[in-house]
Amino acid sequence: MRPGELELFSSDELIDELMRRTTFQGVIVHSREEAKSPNWEGERIFNVRLNGNLDAEEAGRLLEIVSQFIAKSA
Repeated sequence: MRPGELELFSSDELIDELMRRTTFQGVIVHSREEAKSPNWEGERIFNVRLNGNLDAEEAGRLLEIVSQFIAKSA
């Protein structure tokens, strides 16, 4: 994929592409439903995805660090 073409792909396609990459080491948290507007309205359900580069324990530690960072930034 070339960066200029990203808008031509759905969120699911972009996530699948990232998950296939062996160089990706991280966690993807995404809304189950694609956002129809930039405003957050109502309740959203999120999915968490990780590829084979992290196990569940490592992903949990990563999310804990992210959570701490967000709490300090707020």
